[in-house]
Amino acid sequence: MKWTFIKSLCFGMALTMAFSCSKKTAEVESDKSTNHKEVTAKDILGNPDYQAISYEGYRDISREIQPSIAQLMEDVKILSAMGIKVLRTYNVQFPHAANLLKAIRELKNEDPDFEMYVMLGAWIDCKNAWTDMEPDHEVESEQNAEEIERAAALANEYPDIVKILAVGNEAMVKWATAYYVQPWVILKWVNHLQELKASGDLPKDLWITSSDDFSSWGGGDPLYHTEDLNKLIKAVDYISIHTYPFHNSHYNPDFWRVPAEERHLSEIEKVDAAMLRARDFAKMQYDSVASYMRGLGVEKPIHIGETGWASVSDGFYGTEGSRAADEYKLGLYYKHMREWTNTDGISCFYFEGFNEPWKDAKNTIGSENHFGLFTVSGEAKYPLWDLVDQGIFENLSRDGKPIVKTYGGDKEKLLQEVMAPPYR
Repeated sequence: MKWTFIKSLCFGMALTMAFSCSKKTAEVESDKSTNHKEVTAKDILGNPDYQAISYEGYRDISREIQPSIAQLMEDVKILSAMGIKVLRTYNVQFPHAANLLKAIRELKNEDPDFEMYVMLGAWIDCKNAWTDMEPDHEVESEQNAEEIERAAALANEYPDIVKILAVGNEAMVKWATAYYVQPWVILKWVNHLQELKASGDLPKDLWITSSDDFSSWGGGDPLYHTEDLNKLIKAVDYISIHTYPFHNSHYNPDFWRVPAEERHLSEIEKVDAAMLRARDFAKMQYDSVASYMRGLGVEKPIHIGETGWASVSDGFYGTEGSRAADEYKLGLYYKHMREWTNTDGISCFYFEGFNEPWKDAKNTIGSENHFGLFTVSGEAKYPLWDLVDQGIFENLSRDGKPIVKTYGGDKEKLLQEVMAPPYR
């Protein structure tokens, strides 16, 4: 998802210094609560009582404008109210992830029974990524080591919150042309972190993974079927895959288009049927990774690190394209994916909590800005309308604005924007 990623600011000095004393800090903090509930990644992943979501709290068109700790606490309370207990972040180059951990700790200090855990991401790049020079996909960025060190320091400082470290985000998939690396780079850092666990320099129950497109995990093109990938599959504690039927409604649309036998259906019935096919498409990609993994003689968990559906698009997914983007389809996809993954014991880090306008800053209606279950102002999109009716967001707000329904809760108005997919 992050092919729009902008070159990050580095604040590694402070966190690097923190690495040496982080265990002591964690021990002091953990003593503050006698009611601490100790859970591990093994307890969380695949457990429907621990719903997961991808989260970043950016409200502006640039990540130079960082959300405050108070704003992050506000968001965490909103997500917690809807049953979310695990958040996924993407990098530790900006202050965002460290501030999020501070916000969660503050909430835990206020209420020792408050639960929120983090899958902490470490961003991985190739050499010359996000520069004017040609990316060198055979060599890794010299900044990767600093990023891993910062992530390890935070994992040690917040062992009660950080339960998973993810090395890279869509860092191996070939369409990430600005920054992708070879699997040996991810393998190198996964092995490094596993060695830190073995030596006692990271919490022993911390799980290490990489979060990448299903194809990068062996579920797609055979060009990904390399010995380094096979070693990586054996090195991680679990596999975190990304699956996006939304994007495939343009790039691989056969599953999406209305077949001849459904042309007699009403427009909304065609949409309902298409969204079931979208769910089945995600299942197919999940199963393809499982098949490849088992073909190596490996048995370990596979969870969904990212999947989502945009509610707005003026591009490939809008009315002149695949017609995929609208809130009704978003609501169906969210419902279908939660039902499937909860039933099958799969964690689904749904993408994402809130819209992030920085992703396509020059195009306000670009799909990348509209994957959130909430708008930037805190309006709850269609899949969450029932939760608004139940009052779970009562007395909660985002930047002073109460949580209300999009479209004023008028479903008929929402449906006016819904179009069935094109015919095959």
